[in-house]
Amino acid sequence: MRRVLIIFLILVINLIFQTSVLPAFAIRGIVPNTALIIIISFSLLRGSFEGCLVGFFAGLLQDIFFGDTLCTYALLGTVTGFFAGKFNHGFFRENYATPVIISMASAVIYETAVYVIGFLFKGNLHYFYFVITIIVPEAVYTALCTFIIYRILFSVNDYIENKEKHKRKLFSIK
Repeated sequence: MRRVLIIFLILVINLIFQTSVLPAFAIRGIVPNTALIIIISFSLLRGSFEGCLVGFFAGLLQDIFFGDTLCTYALLGTVTGFFAGKFNHGFFRENYATPVIISMASAVIYETAVYVIGFLFKGNLHYFYFVITIIVPEAVYTALCTFIIYRILFSVNDYIENKEKHKRKLFSIK
């Protein structure tokens, strides 16, 4: 229950942070996708199942507040969390290169999917313009912010796991 509450609180704080603070740090109108960083981080730290759940609820919050259609971002977040969670095994949590690389690749794929769903179906066929002006800069900016956010989420996850470990020890039968 503690894990669910903390993750929900992280997602709500992220939504507020991404809409109110991050626009002040926009570079040429580009802000990092911190929801994607949270999805990737929890997927790498906890696996595909929790990555799917975090991705679904992070995407659902984006759909509720910003989306044109319901569950578009929720579906993208779920799929992103699932595939990023596949890298959970054989991954050293303290290694920051893996989350950065996966965040950058996921940002490119995620934003391409947003382009296909949101723009291509509406008749906007300027994909290379979209790649150069939005996808690549956002992927780089997201990758740079992954260093900071992943470290914070790593500490939060470590705290939660220690509390859960203590609770399991408290109620275990020997």
